[in-house]
Amino acid sequence: MSEATTTDDQLRLFIERIERMEEEKKGVGDDIRDTYNEAKSQGYDTKIMRQIVRLRKMSRNDRMEMEAILETYKAALGID
Repeated sequence: MSEATTTDDQLRLFIERIERMEEEKKGVGDDIRDTYNEAKSQGYDTKIMRQIVRLRKMSRNDRMEMEAILETYKAALGID
């Protein structure tokens, strides 16, 4: 087997792996959407839930910095 064939096979395998992962990612995305819809049907505010999920991903320091900047901006604009 030539080096080009080996390289071609390797590239094909990478592409196929990526395609499988993209399908898995779509499936997980669908599951997440379904979970938010289920929560919404139980009366939860999904916009707030999404914000909470984003906040929980952040480090405590990043979250505190963001909240301080938000408060500064709100004060500058006269928003309570």
